[in-house]
Amino acid sequence: MLDLLSRPATEVAPRLLGSILEVGPVSLRITEVEAYLGEMDPGSHAFRGRGHRNAVMYGPPGHLYTYFTYGMHVCANVVCSPEGTASGVLLRAGEIVDGIEVARERRLSSKRDTDLAQGPARLCVALGIELGDNGTDLISGRVRLHLGESEAVVEQGPRTGVSGPGGSADYPWRYWIPGDPTVSPYKPHAPKRRTG
Repeated sequence: MLDLLSRPATEVAPRLLGSILEVGPVSLRITEVEAYLGEMDPGSHAFRGRGHRNAVMYGPPGHLYTYFTYGMHVCANVVCSPEGTASGVLLRAGEIVDGIEVARERRLSSKRDTDLAQGPARLCVALGIELGDNGTDLISGRVRLHLGESEAVVEQGPRTGVSGPGGSADYPWRYWIPGDPTVSPYKPHAPKRRTG
């Protein structure tokens, strides 16, 4: 597994589709991801270099990078590329394949099971991934990644909700399993309107 995760995120991301992420009683089949290529990528947290927040991205591959978005939601990335090179794959969506009752209790606002982990913040809530899981070893830690069979058909396009050039068609680094009902709908970045 580490051989795969030592490659750049754009190579790792499509290969993660169909893999299983396991956190305690809940397991999820990954159906949608996005690749981020560190300092060369304006959409990446590492675009401006290493800092306290993104230090895990520069560490060894096969670890989890977690962070807060909008000050309230946790998102999770699989760290890839050789140590010292920041690169990560954002876990965007998945299908709960084990522990669905636990996931439903965590995501009471979901109307359908396909909504339980549809979106990166929902995915973390359904699995029970927390900010404190930052740096977790995905082979031996609390959050475990089990590589699945490579998906025969993968679609790709621009990343969702990314502002600036990193979200443009020049960065078609969002990958998903076509036709899967758990994949989140594409949303381009919408700048906030100023009032007054």
